[in-house]
Amino acid sequence: MLPDKTITPGSFAAWKIAFRPHTLWIAAVPVAVGAALVFALQHTLHWPSLVLALLCAVMIQVITNLQNDVGYHARGVETGARIGFPRATPYGLLTPRQVHVALLASVGVAVLLGLPLVIWHGWPILALGVASIIAAMLYMAGFRPIAFTPWGEVVVFIFFGLVAVNGTVYLFTHSLPWRAWPVACAVGLLAAAVLLVNNYRDIEHDRNTGRRTLPITLGISGTRVCYAAMIFLPFILLGTLTIYSPWFLLPMLALPFAWRTWQAFNATPSGLAVNKVMLRTVELEALYGGLFVIAGILAGINLYSFD
Repeated sequence: MLPDKTITPGSFAAWKIAFRPHTLWIAAVPVAVGAALVFALQHTLHWPSLVLALLCAVMIQVITNLQNDVGYHARGVETGARIGFPRATPYGLLTPRQVHVALLASVGVAVLLGLPLVIWHGWPILALGVASIIAAMLYMAGFRPIAFTPWGEVVVFIFFGLVAVNGTVYLFTHSLPWRAWPVACAVGLLAAAVLLVNNYRDIEHDRNTGRRTLPITLGISGTRVCYAAMIFLPFILLGTLTIYSPWFLLPMLALPFAWRTWQAFNATPSGLAVNKVMLRTVELEALYGGLFVIAGILAGINLYSFD
């Protein structure tokens, strides 16, 4: 997809393309979900830590987006035939130097925001933060970027599910109760589904530019089965928490939306129309996460308890 010809190089609209604000939900949801689970467990939260954790997660997503933007340009794989959302650097809306400066500044901001968390909660938070920034950079950097392999969805599952949710729980509890794992898996699967749709949309372009993404590896039918597993398993995983509080059935309200999204995915061939399905998948993760946050708050203030 080509960018709007009316966008001026270096303008706010150009930076908006590079920052991709519609993807920031993917970073915020796992932190909010992890915090909600902690509130249900402990009936309290350290709010300054929550605010900083949310900001750090968003900055890591920003780092990922900026690295992707300039990385595609550096590797010359933006041919103009890609039908996904446009990138700023390949079309001259931003210079590589501008994006690299913004990238370094974003890393600096993430480090400054994360420093109090490390001081308050210890070195494991530092390790998780450093690993997350490295993974964000390596997605489109290095000798063999993650984005050129079938492992992108696995990396998203790990860092936007297991690491983000479990890391948030550890941040507040300095422990890792088993109840956090099914929640982390659920959120990670939904985040990975967003990338799967993104890669499915560009399957022909990616094949022609040397990328071997998961949809290319699985094929059309395999990708559809994988997508179904990614968006429906999170609802099954809710069952592990409902024995402690029936409020955790609340995210089931998102199941009809998931069903319609799955139907739309199956009915849409790879191409431009898949953009709508991708945005619906982002909305599904936000809806599921939002309902889980409400459930965690209600479980935390209600007579129902994990104790």
